[in-house]
Amino acid sequence: MTFKEAVKEAILFEMRKDPTVILIGEDIGQYGGIFQITSGMLDEFGAGRVIDTPISELAIVGAGIGSALYGCKPIVEIMFADFLTIVMDQIVNNAAKMNYSYDENIRLPLVIRMAYGAGTRSGMHHCQNLEGWFADVPGLKVVIPSDAYTAKGLLAAAIRDPNPVLFFEHKLLYATRCETPEEDYTLPLGKARVVEEGTDLTIVSWGIMVRKARQAAIELKKQGISVEIIDLCSVVPFDKETIINSVKKTSRLLIVHEAHASGGFGGEISATVAEEAIGYLDAPIKRIGAPFIPVPFSPVLEDQYIPNEKDIVKGALEMLSVNTN
Repeated sequence: MTFKEAVKEAILFEMRKDPTVILIGEDIGQYGGIFQITSGMLDEFGAGRVIDTPISELAIVGAGIGSALYGCKPIVEIMFADFLTIVMDQIVNNAAKMNYSYDENIRLPLVIRMAYGAGTRSGMHHCQNLEGWFADVPGLKVVIPSDAYTAKGLLAAAIRDPNPVLFFEHKLLYATRCETPEEDYTLPLGKARVVEEGTDLTIVSWGIMVRKARQAAIELKKQGISVEIIDLCSVVPFDKETIINSVKKTSRLLIVHEAHASGGFGGEISATVAEEAIGYLDAPIKRIGAPFIPVPFSPVLEDQYIPNEKDIVKGALEMLSVNTN
């Protein structure tokens, strides 16, 4: 199924079996959401569970927090991740701190879904990658699927989780397909997947960059280079054990994400490996990310801005030419 179908199916499974699961967002009812993921849900579940809102991200997230406190499991939709800037106080100072403030006597099962990422010629206000901001906020889980299989399983797990979860969906993944079970299933939050096994180099990525890493690995294989690719799945919590075990095998680590290289979550991964497994490295850790500029609107500039397969191949070859022994 497509990524979009997988997201929709996860929501439908949870809503059909649990009447406390509700949807809150702008144009999610009769219109079916900007990407048509919630189409038909108003007819099936009614306006009491599929709640169309005014154009106010503050009201949308605030209603989600309030309904979660009263026993619901809200799935809140923010059209684009860029609009999270409008609700930073609600998310960072209210949702994220609720469980800690009340010594876990109050739970907050809130999922905030949103589209993110560049490549759609939508300009600097609709294409940002902001996961690194929220990775620094205790109390939030940050989940980023890379395909339909992970989207369905991770979203189901996020809806059942008693903590607030930010669920990032890359716009360019919505139409992509992969083998996905029709039955209900979950994938554990905080557990990475080894999607390709290799011996010469470890690539850690998430979201759409996992696809580009896999394409780069095909080219590197033609040159006799064996690449291990790790799909992080969850930025918070992140699975450092899987990464370190891989680095112990390959002795090289390349981190790839679409967010800016400067200040991106790749820096946290790099620091963790440097602190806990530096003795296993045969080359310096390398990060590949976007340059430190806003997302360009010009198609030519945007294509230069987004990391691609050639960048990954080049980075890998540079690392394999280095040997500290």
